[in-house]
Amino acid sequence: MAKQKTVFFCKNCGVDYPKWFGKCPSCGEWNTCTEEVVSTAKHATSSLTSTKQTPERIQDVVATEQHRIDTHNTELNRVLGGGLVPGSLVLIGGDPGIGKSTLILQMALNMEGLRVLYVSGEESVQQIKLRANRLQRTNNECFTVSETSLEQIFSHIENVKPQVVVIDSIQTIASEMIENTAGSITQVRECTTALLKYAKETQTPIFLIGHINKDGNIAGPKVLEHIVDTVLQFEGDQHYMYRILRSLKNRFGNTAELAIFEMRQEGLREVSNPSELLLTQNHEGLSGIAVSATIEGVRPFLIEVQSLVSSAVYGTPQRSSTGFDGRRLNMLLAVLEKRIGFRLAQKDVFLNIAGGIRVNDPAIDLAVIGAICSSNLDAPIDAGICMAGEVGLSGEIRPVTRIEQRIAEAEKLGFKKIIIPQFNSKNIDFGKSKIEVVQARKVEDVIKTLFKGE
Repeated sequence: MAKQKTVFFCKNCGVDYPKWFGKCPSCGEWNTCTEEVVSTAKHATSSLTSTKQTPERIQDVVATEQHRIDTHNTELNRVLGGGLVPGSLVLIGGDPGIGKSTLILQMALNMEGLRVLYVSGEESVQQIKLRANRLQRTNNECFTVSETSLEQIFSHIENVKPQVVVIDSIQTIASEMIENTAGSITQVRECTTALLKYAKETQTPIFLIGHINKDGNIAGPKVLEHIVDTVLQFEGDQHYMYRILRSLKNRFGNTAELAIFEMRQEGLREVSNPSELLLTQNHEGLSGIAVSATIEGVRPFLIEVQSLVSSAVYGTPQRSSTGFDGRRLNMLLAVLEKRIGFRLAQKDVFLNIAGGIRVNDPAIDLAVIGAICSSNLDAPIDAGICMAGEVGLSGEIRPVTRIEQRIAEAEKLGFKKIIIPQFNSKNIDFGKSKIEVVQARKVEDVIKTLFKGE
């Protein structure tokens, strides 16, 4: 029989130690110690045989351009870096019910001509069939099975010989050679390593659906994210129809890419032009609304910033923001107080990014200040004006990246005027644009432009 021993693992970084610890010596996290029983017997988790490799000179290695597999989903292809790379291991995580399984099943049903094996450890094949009927899609080469044993999964793979494999989810898969329960650090690590070995040796791409913890991070040991080639984060508010797919790690593409989907009864619809959906059709005459030209990844889109400023009822004024960093909001309020003279210390300030998405682009600062000033003065901003610029602590407007793309997006959506930092105007020809470009150096210049006569 195989010898057994007790090992203490860190749930954050996955490093094992022979005795219990309160603070992990490797990553420094507290209370992440978990005790697991491991087997010392060597065993193979699959029937694959490893091939011996010999070192080669790097100049002798022949690098060929890999043909990417089309997922028939433009947004998903963009986040993956242009398509699915053969032999890649992709991990996708997100909140429960956000649409991870729907997205991957929709992709599997769209990949006609490719044999896909969808392995579910959480649902029966009847439940998967009901979801497929709701998606109103079909693929004669899409196979599905409900299985949690890693050895049985490899047996199904050997019989079906799929070109794409989906595992839903990795936390439900367990190897019979390991006595720990499914979802434990040892099981997640060993099962993922076995799947990675199969993907690399057979050049078969594998999708892993993973759980997240209460902090919103991928559940399981941190080594899980190191093993896989690509980590995708599926996020969004369940009370809104929009879903955002971000790339947190990608060995085959840019991690700055972003995809936007709209959740519908028949599945996820690709949003090719998010600006038209994120902007209210008509906010003429409403105060506290400003439009910002932002960049997410490499794609520009315009988003609506809403603000409400009112007298504080209690002694301590409230500062609340949704979709925007609360600490940065406090900094911008201090700039308005110090540089412009707005008395906001005794007023409640509420800020909301329309559409339920979160924006980290610093160019949204100008729109935040514009919306706050508009609500404080109760004076609406012209619906044909948008803006892009970062605000510094001294009240200066700092330059932002890809200003030409922002201007082009605003012009395409019919805006008449855009306010940009003065330092962004170097070596840029604005004569070709039909939109009026206003250059601002300080926050005071922006306020004067937005509220003439107020």
